[in-house]
Amino acid sequence: MSTRLRALGVVLATVLLTGGCAAGTHPGAAAMIGDTEISIGDVDKTSRAVGAALGESYPDQAALNGMVSNELAAQVGRQKAISVSDAEIADAAKNAVAPSPEAYQKLQADPASRAFLDKLAATLIVTIKLAGGKGIHDADGQQKAQEGVQALNAAAKDIKVTVAPRFGQWSDGRLDTAISGSLSKESDQTAAKRKAAEEAQQQQQGQG
Repeated sequence: MSTRLRALGVVLATVLLTGGCAAGTHPGAAAMIGDTEISIGDVDKTSRAVGAALGESYPDQAALNGMVSNELAAQVGRQKAISVSDAEIADAAKNAVAPSPEAYQKLQADPASRAFLDKLAATLIVTIKLAGGKGIHDADGQQKAQEGVQALNAAAKDIKVTVAPRFGQWSDGRLDTAISGSLSKESDQTAAKRKAAEEAQQQQQGQG
């Protein structure tokens, strides 16, 4: 998978934790960013579409992480009056975000993966411009993107993000799958499943 996608923080471990809906969400909602809702259905549709385009599994957590980041960037961009043109998005999507020309074509073929790619591109542009850059073709674009991430996190600190516990918890500008929603530790059921899996793996290694 593209290192550029990793740089945007959209690739996460596939740790599924149990739990109900966190305060601020309702059944069917994966996350709330301010007054904007991301539905579980949209997350599932996006993860399946992106996975199909990339030819590999793309977890729901990875999709949701990107979707929340994209929404935060969009809201901060509006607050800061940062303009992003369709031409800039198309350029960044093809030349800075898509893993390869072939992947770009496949991502463009499905409406769900195309929307996700375009929003990732818009997020990258907003991030660079927050740091005073002009776009992806800046000589110091990579440095501006890194500086922009800090600026984006600072600007988004007052935007409330609530994630349904089954996906994890939003913390420090990313989706943390090590904890479930507002819970400070994993549930007993999750702990039992993890322990059983670890013991089974150890037994297999011993037999080998």
